[in-house]
Amino acid sequence: MKQIQLDFSKALGTVTPQDMDSRIAAYRERLKDILAAQAGASDVLGWVDPDHCADEALVARIEETAAEIRANAEVFLLIGVGGSNQGARAAIKAFQRDAKPEIVYTGNNLSPVYMKRILERIEGKSVYANVIAKNFATLEPGICFRVIRKQLEAALGEGAAARRIIATGSPNRSSLERLAAAQGYRFFPFPLDIGGRFSVLSAVGLLPIAASGVAIREILRGARDMAQRLRTASLEENPAVQYGVLRNLLLERGFSLEILGYFEPLLEYFSKWWVQLFGESEGKQGTGIFPAACSFSEDLHALGQYIQDGRRMIMETFINLEDPGASVPIPEDPGTEDGFAYLDGKDFAHLNRTAFEATVKAHADGGVPVQILNVPALTPYYMGQLFYFFEYACYISASLLGVNPFDQPGVEAYKTHMFNALGKRE
Repeated sequence: MKQIQLDFSKALGTVTPQDMDSRIAAYRERLKDILAAQAGASDVLGWVDPDHCADEALVARIEETAAEIRANAEVFLLIGVGGSNQGARAAIKAFQRDAKPEIVYTGNNLSPVYMKRILERIEGKSVYANVIAKNFATLEPGICFRVIRKQLEAALGEGAAARRIIATGSPNRSSLERLAAAQGYRFFPFPLDIGGRFSVLSAVGLLPIAASGVAIREILRGARDMAQRLRTASLEENPAVQYGVLRNLLLERGFSLEILGYFEPLLEYFSKWWVQLFGESEGKQGTGIFPAACSFSEDLHALGQYIQDGRRMIMETFINLEDPGASVPIPEDPGTEDGFAYLDGKDFAHLNRTAFEATVKAHADGGVPVQILNVPALTPYYMGQLFYFFEYACYISASLLGVNPFDQPGVEAYKTHMFNALGKRE
């Protein structure tokens, strides 16, 4: 089976092959240690082993619960914020086709307008809810869950509502686990040794994904295959090492902003997951690369000018889907002079491919360091590979940068002010 390939040849005008080789040589022992990481050896590395994240018993339980949801729910509420919903949303938005159940995302903001619309949207519907939180003190999912829970209990009664509520939380007598036990909710583990932004391959991501009808075993198979590849490749041929080393070399040369670019809008929420992964992992101690994302060709008409001619601080990583996934031929229209006769008989896939290739050439020729992640097709299998690849590449990149990729102390600053203003007391 074809594998994802990283092509960084169009960044070599800024960083040379010798630069890459010398940096890999300088960090050889550190890189070997990073790639030898074992789940269970640390309280933050559970994600490195996909089977540790989700063993067969857990996957079977997830599939059984998901089948019940799909059979009975008109609406499935995913209540979570950040790492508790980004990964699942990435896969659901990319692959769900039948819209049964309708997946509704909440607990990710505090807008009264948004909350009111959610309540109106589920009124009179058959609803299941999955509340997800490693730290149930997080305000957005916690308080949104209370509002939704009260509406479900008013409509169904406490017992019937409880049978439709699933909690995913820390299995260490956390407040959410205690609430689930007291109320009779089904409970799935949010692994203690996995942080939110690394949790998509655990029950955190897999249950909502399975509820949407997406094949989670294929996602896990892709992740396992990528894990095996990264552990066995030489450092010089390891794509996660190459990506992490190149990012650090470019940062040293003043390229402090990375754009993840894609020409398939179905990747929009994958890009949001990627932004959080790198933003929270690297943005600390006054350093790090600022992660952003662009959906092309649309964003070429918004940010294309800046990328092409603006300040040279931007590097780009493109996700290139080798299989376009669909064919839409352009009909001939000889009776109408619309100026597009030169496209007669061509396909939208050809147009999109041409726009991608032209963008890469223009940006690289203009001095933007470009690397391309060539993905054979947009399938659950390759999505699993992408999740695992970027998680490990992020671990490598942040470690070489000299920051802890698994904490987020800066997130607590606004929370302290907010909780003080709201009257929370320890």
